[in-house]
Amino acid sequence: MTDMHRSKKTIDPDPILDVKNLTVTYHTDRGPIYTVRNVSLQIAAGEIYGLVGESGSGKSTLARAIVRYLADNGQIKSGSVKLGGTDLLSLPMSKMQQVWGSRITMVHQDPAAAVNPSITIGEQIAEIARLHLNLSSAEAKAKAVEMLKKMRMPDPESVAKRYPHQLSGGMLQRVVIAIALTTNPQLLIMDEPTTSLDVTTEAAILDLVHELLTEYNMAVLFITHNLGVVANICNRVGVMYAGEILEEGTVQQVFRSKLHPYTRGLLGCLPKITNDKQSVILTAIPGYIPRMNHLPSGCIFSPRCSMVEDECKAVRPSLVEAEAGHFTACRRWEILQSKPELLMDTQHARDFSKHEEGPVVLSASNIKKHFSVSSGEFASLFKRGQTKIKAVDDVSLGVRGGFTLGIVGESGCGKTTLSRCIAGLEEATSGEIELEGELIPYSVLKRTPVQRKSIQMVFQNPDASLNPHYTIGESVSRPLVLMGLSKNEIQERVRQLFNAVNLPEDYINRLPHELSGGEKQRIAIARALAAEPTLILCDEPLSSLDVSVQAALINLLIKLQDNHKISYLFISHDLAAVRYISDWIAVMYLGRICEIGSAEDVFMPPYHPYTEALLSAIPIPDPDVRQERIRLEGSVPSAINLPSGCRFHNRCPRKIGKICEEQEPPWQDVSEHHHICCHITLDELRTLQSEVIVRQADSPREVRQ
Repeated sequence: MTDMHRSKKTIDPDPILDVKNLTVTYHTDRGPIYTVRNVSLQIAAGEIYGLVGESGSGKSTLARAIVRYLADNGQIKSGSVKLGGTDLLSLPMSKMQQVWGSRITMVHQDPAAAVNPSITIGEQIAEIARLHLNLSSAEAKAKAVEMLKKMRMPDPESVAKRYPHQLSGGMLQRVVIAIALTTNPQLLIMDEPTTSLDVTTEAAILDLVHELLTEYNMAVLFITHNLGVVANICNRVGVMYAGEILEEGTVQQVFRSKLHPYTRGLLGCLPKITNDKQSVILTAIPGYIPRMNHLPSGCIFSPRCSMVEDECKAVRPSLVEAEAGHFTACRRWEILQSKPELLMDTQHARDFSKHEEGPVVLSASNIKKHFSVSSGEFASLFKRGQTKIKAVDDVSLGVRGGFTLGIVGESGCGKTTLSRCIAGLEEATSGEIELEGELIPYSVLKRTPVQRKSIQMVFQNPDASLNPHYTIGESVSRPLVLMGLSKNEIQERVRQLFNAVNLPEDYINRLPHELSGGEKQRIAIARALAAEPTLILCDEPLSSLDVSVQAALINLLIKLQDNHKISYLFISHDLAAVRYISDWIAVMYLGRICEIGSAEDVFMPPYHPYTEALLSAIPIPDPDVRQERIRLEGSVPSAINLPSGCRFHNRCPRKIGKICEEQEPPWQDVSEHHHICCHITLDELRTLQSEVIVRQADSPREVRQ
C-alpha cells in the first residue's frame, strides 16, 4: 500500500503568502457590496492550502484579490497581502505585472480557455520562458520540451509541435500547469483545476501536483468544492462561506472535529462508496448562501443552521482558536467538541420497503454507432487507415422499471454517444432498441409521439438546454403544449411540476439568468418529467454543481423515482454518486462494456482491472484513509485505431501477456447478476484485489470499496 498525496515533510513556519484581514468590495448602482470580509490566511513553502465552500462563497474573488486582478469596479478596501515579504498592495501596477507569471501563477478550471488556440503548445511555453527568464529562442524551446517531460507528457517533442485542439482535456491541463511552473513561482493558485476532468485524469493530475510540489517547494492555494481532493492532497484547509472563513486548521483537525455546522453540512452532503440510496438519505444543507448585500445580522450561517439559537442571530461570532492551529467561527463549538454524537454521520436511513423491481422498460441489444471520417487525409494519419470511428461497438444492456442503471467510464469511452443513440438524437449504425417490449426506430424523428415522450434527457449544462428568452414556466410547459393539453391543464400541471422539484411557484415567470445552477437543473428535471416519461437519460447532470446542490438533486431524483416509478440511465464520472443512486452499474471502456452487475457487486472484488483503476482513483473525503494507487498510463486510445485483443491491454496494470494483446477476452460470470469481460480468472482477480483501502486509526480496519 502506498501513502496518499499529503506531504509528510516539515513545513517552513515563515509563510510565502501572508494575507491579513483582507476585505474586498464591489461598487454597484445599489451601493458597495462586500464580497470578502476580514479574511486572513497563510501558506508556507511546500504547503497546499485547500479553500472550500459553495459557489458564491467568495473563493475566486479572494484569489483575484490576492493577485490584484479584480474587475474595474472591485477594490481591496482594507487588509494586507504579502508574498515572500513583499507587500503586493503597495506595488505600482507596472511592478505587479512583473509578479504575474513569474512569482505568482494560476491554473484555472477550463484549460482550453487558458491557452491560445492558434499557437503551438511548445511556443506558448517558450514565450513565458523568453519573457520572464530571458532565455534565447533555442533555450526557450528546450525549456518547453523539458517542462512537458516533467508533466510526464508522452512524446513531449511531438506534443510541443501540436495545437491545443489536438490534445485531450487532461493533456491540456498538464500544459497549463507546465506554463505555470516554467518560471518556478513562489505561489501557485489552482482554481477548480480538476472539476471538469474524469476520475482517472483527476488522480493523475493530483499525483503530478504533489510530485512537483516536492521539487519546486512552492506554496499552493488549491480552490475546490471537492472535499475528497482536499482530504487527499492538502495540508491545511479553510472553509469559506459568504465571504468569510468559518473554520480553518489542518486537514486532520477539520475533517475529524468539524467544529462548525457548515463544515459538518458539507461533509454530510457527500455520497460514500460504502452507502447507497437504500441505506441512507443524503443530508443537503437547506436554503442558499445569502446575497452579499443582504447578509444576516448575526452569524451569516444562522438561517441554514440546525443548531441555531437566538443569540446566534444577534451576534456575529469571530474566529476563535479551539485548539492549536484550529479555528472556528461558531459560538457553540464547545458543544460540537464535547458531544461526539454530533460529529457522527448526519445521514439517516431511507424507507425503501416499497421499492420493487419492475419489468424491463429498455432493452438495447448489440448497439453500434460508427462515425465515418469525412477526410481521407485525416484517415491517412493512422497506421491502419481506418475510416470509421467506433464510438459504440456492440453494447447490450437493459433497464427495469423504477430502477437506475449507472454507466461509468473515462471521457471518450462512448457513454454519451450510447445515451444519444437510445434517445434517438444519434442514429445507431446497427442493433435493436426496445422500449417496453416494442422495437423503436433509431431516429427520434421517426418515432411516434408516445415513444418520444417516453424517453427524456437531462443534460450536464442546464444553461445550454434552456432558452434564455423564455421564462422557465414556458420552458417547462413546452412538452405539455405538444401533448395537446388545454391552457388551464398546462397551468395546473406546471404548478405541480414546480412543487415536485421543490421550487416556489413564483419562479414560473422568471428567466433562466435569474436562477442558480442548481435551480436551473431542477427546471431541466421538471421539463423532463412534464412528458410523464418511462425513462430519463441523465448525462452528467451533477458534475458542475456544489456538493450541497448535488445532494439535494440526488435526493430529488430518488424521490421522483420512488413516487412515479421512473427509470434512469445515469451517466457520470463521479463513482461515489453512481454507486449511491444506481441499482445496476455498467463500466464502459472504448465503446464496449467490460463489466456489468448490481451496484453492490461491481464495487466488491473481483472486478475488472479497469474498474479497479477507477475505484482506486476516487478521492475519498477522509484524511485517515490510505488507498492503493493504481494509475493508468496515457489517455483512452482513439476509437479509429482500436487496440487488438483486449481493448484495455495497453493500459492494463494486470496484463498477463500475449493473450491480452491478441485475443478478445471472454465474459465470466461472477454471479447470476455480475459479469466481467477479462482473460484473468476470477479467483486470481479476487486475490489480487482483496485489499484496496485501509483506514489508519488507533484500531486500523479494512474498508471495502
